[in-house]
Amino acid sequence: MSQAKTYEGGCHCGAVRYRAETDLAKVLSCNCSHCQKRGLMLTFVTPDHFTLLSGDDGLADYQFNKKVIHHLFCPSCGIESFARGRKPDGSEMVAINVRCLDGLDLATVTAIPIDGRSH
Repeated sequence: MSQAKTYEGGCHCGAVRYRAETDLAKVLSCNCSHCQKRGLMLTFVTPDHFTLLSGDDGLADYQFNKKVIHHLFCPSCGIESFARGRKPDGSEMVAINVRCLDGLDLATVTAIPIDGRSH
């Protein structure tokens, strides 16, 4: 059984940095057109478990389909290290790109496939 831990992460060039408390027991691998092309592996946290340390002033925003998720990326290196949006119930959430967490061995993470393409 996993438990929540505090991780730091960010984009490739280091302009975007954040800290998040999350449990990596449930990491999702979505096959929607965006996630599949970007290779995203995601964990979700509430805003009170996420702190943007740097880069807020320079983030670029990409939205598509229903435009409920702000896919935020560094305009310098192009990496989407996190996104902001709302759950179906309307509550705020932050999607963390697990691949952008510092020092994480991806071999220790089990991704659950999600069929986002059909929704």
